[in-house]
Amino acid sequence: MSAKSTKKVKATEIDTLRQEYRREDLGRGVRGKYHKQYQLGTNLVLLSPDVAKAFPTTDAVNDALRSLVQIAARAKG
Repeated sequence: MSAKSTKKVKATEIDTLRQEYRREDLGRGVRGKYHKQYQLGTNLVLLSPDVAKAFPTTDAVNDALRSLVQIAARAKG
């Protein structure tokens, strides 16, 4: 670990943000601005707790699904 990451932050650096912000301070949002990008690059699936226990990592899920795809392809003929 580098010495920089363990240094204490000076009080002047901590107090640079306001305590609270109003909605109008944030500007006007654009609904769906990144929706198309998100759809192209993301495929999230929520696993049931029992399935998540069996496949605790992304690699475990992907390996199992790839195996299933291969088995299904062989069964088709």
